[in-house]
Amino acid sequence: MSLMTLSKCGVLPAGPAVAVWVEDLAKRFIHRPLLRWREPQVVTALERVSFSVERGEIFGILGANGSGKSTLVRVLSTLLIPDQGTACVFGYDVVREAGEVRRLINRVSVEAAFFKRLSAMENLLYAGRLYGRHGSRLRADILAILERLGLTPEQANQPLEAFSRGMQQKVAIARAFLTSPILLLLDEPTTGLDPRSKRDVRELVQRLRSEHDATILLCTHDLAVAETLCDRIAILDRGRLVAVETPEGLTRLAGQPGERAPSLEEAFLALTGHALDSESTDEID
Repeated sequence: MSLMTLSKCGVLPAGPAVAVWVEDLAKRFIHRPLLRWREPQVVTALERVSFSVERGEIFGILGANGSGKSTLVRVLSTLLIPDQGTACVFGYDVVREAGEVRRLINRVSVEAAFFKRLSAMENLLYAGRLYGRHGSRLRADILAILERLGLTPEQANQPLEAFSRGMQQKVAIARAFLTSPILLLLDEPTTGLDPRSKRDVRELVQRLRSEHDATILLCTHDLAVAETLCDRIAILDRGRLVAVETPEGLTRLAGQPGERAPSLEEAFLALTGHALDSESTDEID
């Protein structure tokens, strides 16, 4: 992409509209020990990460626990300020123009916050009104989305404190889909869900992209979800971007001439040197 166009976020590539632009992004955290004589520990969560996501793309960030996926999502959703680099959403800088960015996005994370004593319906009605939605149409849309996720109207009226973690995750997903954001940030959205519920989430993601021209950035360590949903996948390892390719392209990168094409799991192992399910104990995700 050689042509360039000037936007509120500086100079961005032209051609297909750029939904997300990340350049030289870095974020570090300082862990201060309880014992004052010990030195603070500097933990690098993101180290000079650069990539772009085209409008309408389902873009995956694949990495083990501790790779920096959640930190990246928090930066893009304006919840964290990067130490260096630039991050833009549809031309708006996530630091200088955070208010504009928030109007365009929604986020699903594994630590979704709710009013636990209220019902799923009450939580979702409240969320819809925050985005300017109200009336009988809102209630009907809530029931339709929950049904697609396997929750009945009776369950919709039960308090969230009675829900399992997986069921609460479904309500978090419903809340994000309710607003039809043009950029949806999904941080481990299928955690705690059974195989059928994971399939329901995949179908909803594809529907949101096709019916609402949405762009989806999906952070996951679920290989099946990444391989079936994503147009391209970025592999993030210990805060560094290892590769950005289509699922097929990643397997070609890791393959050897004359041998069978490796699986995506084998490609991840070859490109990072460790298995996807290995956990880091000294880095922040």
